Amino acid sequence: MRLIIKKDKNQAGEYIAKYLKDRIKGFVPTPTRPYLVLGLPTGSSPLPIYKLLVEYHKAGELSFKHVATFNMDEYLGLDKKHPFSYHYFMHENLFNHIDIDHRNVHILNGMASDATVECENYEKTIESYGGIDIFLGGMGVDGHIAFNEPGSSLASRTRLKSLTRETILVNSRFFDNVSQVPTQALTVGVGTILDAREVILIVTGHSKAMALYKTIEEGVSHMWTASALQMHKRAMIICDEEAIDELKIKTIDVKYNNNNFNVLHSLGVKSLRETPKSKVTVSKSFAFAQVPFAVLKDWRSTIKESFPHHHLNHHHLINHKYK
Repeated sequence: MRLIIKKDKNQAGEYIAKYLKDRIKGFVPTPTRPYLVLGLPTGSSPLPIYKLLVEYHKAGELSFKHVATFNMDEYLGLDKKHPFSYHYFMHENLFNHIDIDHRNVHILNGMASDATVECENYEKTIESYGGIDIFLGGMGVDGHIAFNEPGSSLASRTRLKSLTRETILVNSRFFDNVSQVPTQALTVGVGTILDAREVILIVTGHSKAMALYKTIEEGVSHMWTASALQMHKRAMIICDEEAIDELKIKTIDVKYNNNNFNVLHSLGVKSLRETPKSKVTVSKSFAFAQVPFAVLKDWRSTIKESFPHHHLNHHHLINHKYK
């Protein structure tokens, strides 16, 4: 698994958008494989990606004529034209602005009379396209990928799933109030995602830090379904600096090769989260601690002066003699 760390969510999105652009432009259609098949997510994480893909198309740099797509999920009970449905989201943010053949756009039908049949047919349609080449996904704060909530089978296929209370509360930001959030959704399975030839996960924000830690530093677990990507031969996670707050310094050092983290490691700090909040350790002229964000606000200027070329947050090294 590759871990690529970018400064912020916009840079993470730009990296993925450029990667997809290169893959789409480099695809050579054949009679037996006429389309590059993408799996696509919804939510706030992929928005910078979709924005850039639209810009590439409008600038004449990218065509989607030889692209087919399969979305990860859809809420049960929401019509395609419902403003909170994933059909509506995808068309508003991507499909209405590019030259993709809409016959090659596939999104689960949340209004299907038989959800089981709908999900079975979705798997068959994916198979008819020769499988998914690149599955782009986001990750929930509890480590779920698509709507494969904690406890989902890692061999699961497309099916109907009940959403956890945590997912409902998190997704309520897209609705007028929490009571409007559907409690069930149709979703591709973990096994469906793992069948893709390549999987890319975008993870941004501090709220995803623990889930990222569980995904890449602990073992594969059905309680953190994104951790199944450890078993994929071509999985790549692109995250921002806020999402790495729970990772070990060694993990970041190997993947990121950043001198600021090398300094931490040389002082004996093994993890960005290991130092108790009440304890400050002084080594040479450095003081470091894991302290609440509110307490650290006043240290912002000191941090920026010490590390002018690096975005630091409340888990990072404070280059200041403790008084």
